[in-house]
Amino acid sequence: MTIQIGETDDLDTCLELRRIVFIEEQGVSLEEEMDGRDGGAIHLVARLDGKAIGTARILISDGVAKIGRVCILAPLRGQGHGQALVRACCTVAASRDGVRLAKLGAQTHAIGFYEALGFVAQGPVYDDAGIPHRDMTRPL
Repeated sequence: MTIQIGETDDLDTCLELRRIVFIEEQGVSLEEEMDGRDGGAIHLVARLDGKAIGTARILISDGVAKIGRVCILAPLRGQGHGQALVRACCTVAASRDGVRLAKLGAQTHAIGFYEALGFVAQGPVYDDAGIPHRDMTRPL
């Protein structure tokens, strides 16, 4: 099985993956998930043997790449695909002029996952869509 990750303009596929993971699985409301910021984002999709299994988006502002909406379909978690997706986000972000920092809001249960990728937790825990999160950053 070969994973391929790259930038995509196929927003429908990204939104469907996010619907499955965030809305159906985690109970995030449609209004909170669809925040109106996708048009200005860079989207990545992860495909395993051609089938879309995960996605993420990057919003760039003032030299900071905010990585978000990171998800892998439940049956395929724990196999390194999420790590590969976040690494790809960092590579894409670092390739943009002037971007030197990656930032994300990690669900607290995933802090260790992001720490293993070089992110450092900062600030207090906060609620986002009913799920505890903490900000994390990593130099690019």
